[in-house]
Amino acid sequence: MSALGAATLPGRRTLLLTTMAALVGALSGCSKPGADAAAPPAGGDFVLQTDAGPFDLKSARGQVVLMYFGYTNCPDHCPVTPTIGVQALRLLEPAARARVRLLMVSVDPARDTPQKMKDYVAMFHPQMLGLTGTPAEVDNIGRQYGAPIQRQPPQADGSYAVDHSAQTYLIGPDGRLKSVIAFDATAQVVADAIGALL
Repeated sequence: MSALGAATLPGRRTLLLTTMAALVGALSGCSKPGADAAAPPAGGDFVLQTDAGPFDLKSARGQVVLMYFGYTNCPDHCPVTPTIGVQALRLLEPAARARVRLLMVSVDPARDTPQKMKDYVAMFHPQMLGLTGTPAEVDNIGRQYGAPIQRQPPQADGSYAVDHSAQTYLIGPDGRLKSVIAFDATAQVVADAIGALL
């Protein structure tokens, strides 16, 4: 499994991270950041598609996984939580970063092809994996992780939105879901949660 080094994000990736960091700073004052108080859902293994072929979550055993739900046409919060995850990586020592994996599961598989997901997540980190599958597969993963997905009716121009979780799903080296981290958590909160599992 490739190690996640500190990313160098030129061009539009740097602009995206800078913009999202400013947005998160504004959002963080709205409510107390941190992990949700409720017990996390069961989680579980799954297999989805990447541009390079199938990805099985079992292949990430021994690593800490930060998993997000989102889609490439998301107009709102999709970019925020992965940006915080990347910032959290930068707070870790290199040896710890090498044991962290970033995943984004598309909640819009009808439009998000594996190649489109690859291009989208590369704006956050060059080694983040973009995952997609059939609508049934994605919906099942959402249920496993307590992340409901609701596709809205299309507009007159054919566009549509998908309601989904904006939280971070923290999966331990044993493959079990350890916690669900709130949308407004800071990078330090996420880094501390990662460090506690390494």
